Amino acid sequence: MARAKTRSKSEPGDEATKGESAPNPVWFRPVMFGFMLVGLAWIIVFYLSAQQFPIPQLQNWNILVGFGIMFIGFLMTTRWR
Repeated sequence: MARAKTRSKSEPGDEATKGESAPNPVWFRPVMFGFMLVGLAWIIVFYLSAQQFPIPQLQNWNILVGFGIMFIGFLMTTRWR
């Protein structure tokens, strides 16, 4: 009869090393929060300037631009380790 082979926990290829992923670069967190803050600032400036700034030609599309910039930052949070 064949005997079942058991793995010891000290063997290479252990589950702890398989699931680990490299940490993010140093610049990742500031850029992530920067996108969120720039998007928020974009929307605040749009409202406080009576819809004249940041880009007057876009009119109400400035809100979508601000949320889009914030969304990029939010998507980066899914890759944060």
